[in-house]
Amino acid sequence: MHSALALRCFACDRTYDEWTWRCDCGAPLNFASGPTDGETNHSGGTDSLPSAPPESWADTTAGLWSFDSLLPVDAHVTLGEGLTPLVDAPAWDAAFKLEYVFPTGSFKDRGAAVTLSLAAELGVDRVVEDSSGNAGAAIATYAARAGIDAEIYVPASVKPAKRRAIEQVGATPVPIEGSREDVTAACVDAVESGDAWYASHAWNPAFLSGTATFACELCAQRNWTAPDAVVTPLGHGTLFLGAYRGFRTLRDLGWIDRLPRLLGAQAAGYAPIAVALHGDDAADGDNDIADGIQIREPVRKNEILAAIEETDGDAIALPESAVERERDALYERGFYVEPTCAVAPAALAEYRERGVVAHDDDVVVPLTGSGLKT
Repeated sequence: MHSALALRCFACDRTYDEWTWRCDCGAPLNFASGPTDGETNHSGGTDSLPSAPPESWADTTAGLWSFDSLLPVDAHVTLGEGLTPLVDAPAWDAAFKLEYVFPTGSFKDRGAAVTLSLAAELGVDRVVEDSSGNAGAAIATYAARAGIDAEIYVPASVKPAKRRAIEQVGATPVPIEGSREDVTAACVDAVESGDAWYASHAWNPAFLSGTATFACELCAQRNWTAPDAVVTPLGHGTLFLGAYRGFRTLRDLGWIDRLPRLLGAQAAGYAPIAVALHGDDAADGDNDIADGIQIREPVRKNEILAAIEETDGDAIALPESAVERERDALYERGFYVEPTCAVAPAALAEYRERGVVAHDDDVVVPLTGSGLKT
């Protein structure tokens, strides 16, 4: 691995020198040093990292692994993922990065590729994950690529297409009745009572190292300039935090000169970050259509809030009606995405209405999941 397998708790600063999925204080862990860890000033520094951007970033055979010097693994469990298109979206005065153009149809492949690469390095033979669909499909698929058994805990109401995506690569879906939190609790019970490795998109730090490559690719595609703002869906924050870590790494390396503002888009009724920033009224309403971000208790909430503070960012909640309108507008212009994707362009319109984003700001919005799975 590029750095020693040492872990540090964001909450209490305790360190661990062997793999564990959670700190004794109950908080999630990050890699203790390295370019995409969770600390504002990582102890590893950047002396051993490239002084200039890699020339291979445009090599489609390398994909996100063009940035392997920034990743915590040597093994590459890969299906050719990464280098997703960046296209103009004039109707939104923005650019869209098409993160649904991935082997399993969502940005979660970034995190899954790096997570399963780490699992392979550690000699893991069985992984478990809990997911509303996309992360589970990604972990299951990359586990199959690595030859590792996988069990994916899913809501009993998971979309049939997403369950099939898990089953057809040989993983075992474990349906759980109740809320999304109930699914996580059941999975955690399985981790703590058995010998499975927790390949969680929310808890596992390797997953965030993978999603950090979103920022690397985006800046590479823009000739190493950062946009003014990036608007992402925000549930557990795997893309939001990954983007933050990636942009921060590029700034620390001197490859870009500033951080973009990071603006989150949450679902009404499931908006703990918006509530923390703006009060209880910020979560009024319901949004059942954006099922991919129906998270009431993100495990990295404090890290998300710290990233918002550092980037002068924000988070707001969108009602179902706004997301439905935006989904239909995306369809009409050729972007066939799943409904949760539409929350981010809908939020962009709301941010502009509130004056948070100016009409001449340079904005990028990732479209995170394919409509083919819905």
